[in-house]
Amino acid sequence: MNQEIQLIWQEVLNDISTAAALWQFAIIIAASVLAWAINGALRAYVMRNAPENWKLGIGGINRVLFPLSTLIFVYIAQAILAHWQHTSLLHLAGKLLLAMAAIRLLVYAVRYIVAPGGLLKTLENTVAGFIWILTALHLSGFLPEMLSALEEIKFSIGKNSLNLLLAVQALLTILVTIFITLWFSRVVENRLMNAQNVNMNLRVVLSKLLRIFLLFIGVLIGLSAVGLDITMLSVFGGALGVGLGFGLQRIVSNYISGFVILLDKSMQIGDVLTIDTHYGVVSDLRTRYLVLRKLDGTEVIIPNENLIINPVINHSSADHKARVQLPVQISYGSSLELAMELMHEIAMRHPRVLELPLPAVQIQGFGENGIDLAMNLWIPDPEEGYANLKTEIYLEVWRAFQKNNISIPYPQREVRILNEPQPEA
Repeated sequence: MNQEIQLIWQEVLNDISTAAALWQFAIIIAASVLAWAINGALRAYVMRNAPENWKLGIGGINRVLFPLSTLIFVYIAQAILAHWQHTSLLHLAGKLLLAMAAIRLLVYAVRYIVAPGGLLKTLENTVAGFIWILTALHLSGFLPEMLSALEEIKFSIGKNSLNLLLAVQALLTILVTIFITLWFSRVVENRLMNAQNVNMNLRVVLSKLLRIFLLFIGVLIGLSAVGLDITMLSVFGGALGVGLGFGLQRIVSNYISGFVILLDKSMQIGDVLTIDTHYGVVSDLRTRYLVLRKLDGTEVIIPNENLIINPVINHSSADHKARVQLPVQISYGSSLELAMELMHEIAMRHPRVLELPLPAVQIQGFGENGIDLAMNLWIPDPEEGYANLKTEIYLEVWRAFQKNNISIPYPQREVRILNEPQPEA
């Protein structure tokens, strides 16, 4: 066991039943209460008066403010109390408070990087468990012995002789580097996505490219930090690129198609599209697929490659409005001019119908059963659907036609019986 840790535990056992232990317990409790009060007051004041763009950094500080402020009070009391008695309990409390601060800060960073879900909970438990295990091994004095045991486990990779301790250190270094890279890329991505003067598609493209670039740089830095020669990765990278080209060509094609769509601005979030048999609003546009929210609430995931090679009708590419056509048929005995006037007035009164372009009622032709009319109107919100709009307008047309004696004809058929047999005399 480590000599320093052994001495601390020996002092704790000797002082546990004396007044020295009571003084240390009282100092720990008082420091915790005082830090909790200061933490609450500062957090309320800062969150109420701080600018919005400072909230991210303030959130991280709030996470560690309580354990760090408690630690400061404990260290001050330890420095004063050490002139009269042992302070081993305060020393152990300081180690535990450092571990708590590290856990809170890392968990906050993990929540900022990873989306809510099962993976987030697993990562939080893993980080907290790993730090508490290291703290327990350190306070128990077994950490140096465990590190020595890992160092004695040796193995060879090619011409290089390694040990298990070096492998664990390399893995941890790479993980920490990737973690820092992801956190930094998320900070930059959030700043970029809030840039209102940049097109949304361009913001998405830049954020995706930036994350890939920073992650690649982070992996290279992590490999260099553990002593690996990254030049030997060129051969492996070339072989991997050839394998990806043949085995994952459809996936790569979807990613390239996604960047093309985002850059040429042919489709954007909020556009109303008809893709094959699907009609709906673009709710999300990723680098690999597009999410189309249909009018019944369901969502269709369409690979980006299909958007490049197949025809797509964008109902709002030129302007975010759409034309709706409502066919109506009236009988030949009804007043044609009055019917057209009533339909035009009904369209103009509806709150969803635009005044420009003006609604228009047109004669489509003279059918078998009556005169075919079509009412064309424009709406500014095609993503809200047409069903309710058509129902409301058709209902008003029906009421107006009944009030003004305009009839909608029934289908008419003339049946002739040829070679009818003559009745017998």
